[in-house]
Amino acid sequence: MSRFIAVDRDTAYLLPPSVNEWLPQNHLARFVVEIIDQLDLSELVRQYAGRGSHAYHPAMLLGLLVYGYATGVHSSRKIERACHDSVAFRFIAANTQPDHDSIATFRRRFLPQIEALFVQVLVLAREMKCLKLGNIALDGTKIAANASKHKALSWEHANRIEAQLREEVQLLLKLAEDSDSRPVNDGLDVPAEIARREKRLAGIAQAKTKIEQRARERHAVEQQEYEAKCAKRDAQREAGKKPRGADPQPPSSEPKAGDQVNLTDEESRIMPTSRGGFEQSYNAQAAVDTQTMLVVAQHVSQAPNDKREIAPILDRVQALPEVLGQVNALLGDTGYFSAANVNACAAQGIEPMLSMKRESHHIAVLQRFAADAPAPETDDPVLKMAHRLATKKGRALYGLRKQTVEPVFGIIKRVMGWSQMSMRGLDKARGEWSLVTMSWNIKRLHVLRAA
Repeated sequence: MSRFIAVDRDTAYLLPPSVNEWLPQNHLARFVVEIIDQLDLSELVRQYAGRGSHAYHPAMLLGLLVYGYATGVHSSRKIERACHDSVAFRFIAANTQPDHDSIATFRRRFLPQIEALFVQVLVLAREMKCLKLGNIALDGTKIAANASKHKALSWEHANRIEAQLREEVQLLLKLAEDSDSRPVNDGLDVPAEIARREKRLAGIAQAKTKIEQRARERHAVEQQEYEAKCAKRDAQREAGKKPRGADPQPPSSEPKAGDQVNLTDEESRIMPTSRGGFEQSYNAQAAVDTQTMLVVAQHVSQAPNDKREIAPILDRVQALPEVLGQVNALLGDTGYFSAANVNACAAQGIEPMLSMKRESHHIAVLQRFAADAPAPETDDPVLKMAHRLATKKGRALYGLRKQTVEPVFGIIKRVMGWSQMSMRGLDKARGEWSLVTMSWNIKRLHVLRAA
């Protein structure tokens, strides 16, 4: 007869089981617990009042979220189920089963504190001798908002629907006045129909107010750019040079026909995607260390392009603890290039390496091995950067960009399975991106320590 290992599901444990025996020593869940135990969570702990029933410790709930995001389990309901089904989650939860409400409330409540914890993880990486700042590669990716683009209302459509609804309200009011002389159609509740349209008109008026506010904010930025262009052309004329092209036109403060607001998540924006088309999204930025692929600074914005994303990233880099070291160079594609961004990097002692044009994939062999041109005798940071990008050393340094930051986005979206915000609003989007990038860093540190 065949011999089989006995399967017995009824024998009880003689002693309580130890979750410490359930996982291999090098398991990611163990590493997550180890890292979180070294974080200073006093800011989180202080916010518990100490009244009512006992609460789950923030270290345990944070561990569940970090491990969940690192392994593709983002939903609080799925994390709750995993605390029953998954050995790794049960290890982190110490064999307790927090419900999805506790997990979701904790995540929503402490998103503002995640930013400080993100920096603490970087300091731990430095203490583990896994991180020393040098060169960073910056890029952005569009993350879908927790809203459909079909729930967006444009200025043109809002005005058209508003006019239609006002006409219908007047028609219904006339029907109500004439109801004594002639019967109204069966099933038509005139007061209810009027109230429904007035409610829609109030919502449209609120949406139009937000669109007008955004138009004024855009006008303020465009007016500064217009004045700067005019000043530059005036300076050229005073120097006896004829400015190229037509004079710039002053911007308008009025909303454009295509200006819109999303009725589900008003702080998200319609943005072009790399696959083509447009989606309701946020622009998530990440600055990645070229040696370790750890995210050292991150940011979320509502801008559809990357032109204005250098400044907030530089602010975050400058705010990092001195123990992490100094950033030497910042690598970015053509979407980041502008004279203002080059000057901003140079002003902070960071060497800008921002591509000034779309580069060819294959450089001719003679050009690749040609001697470097002499450095220009100029103090213009843009000209100096253009020369550096054309040198062999500069091309090699800039070549690190694609193999550094783009794989991080690919792993976050495809392996970790995170490509859409779980919550609505810009502040929550920023907090969740901090949680995602911190989870990536811990996941990456687990690999670096084992190497």
